[in-house]
Amino acid sequence: MDINERIRAILTEHPIVLFMKGTPEFPMCGFSSRAAMALSEAGAVFHAVNVLADPQLRAALPHFANWPTFPQLFIQGELIGGCDIIEDLKSAGELSRMASDVAGATS
Repeated sequence: MDINERIRAILTEHPIVLFMKGTPEFPMCGFSSRAAMALSEAGAVFHAVNVLADPQLRAALPHFANWPTFPQLFIQGELIGGCDIIEDLKSAGELSRMASDVAGATS
């Protein structure tokens, strides 16, 4: 399986995916920490992928998503954006709505 197929498989398997540096419990950069915290505070159940643990994934994802930095949030396979967008969506109440829409669609 090539790296793009692996990325697609992760996105297919999990409705909300945060590609980040580190893990939600041990983030390795401030932006990843803030993004994971915003998702948690919005009540989102998400799958986190530590890009630092997989150099091939870390190198390929910016090209796959056409987004140069981490973290990267995908919902239902669609790129939502990075830390600033995640925090803006949370502040507007949209992140909670999006998370509950996904939860309702998967139950």
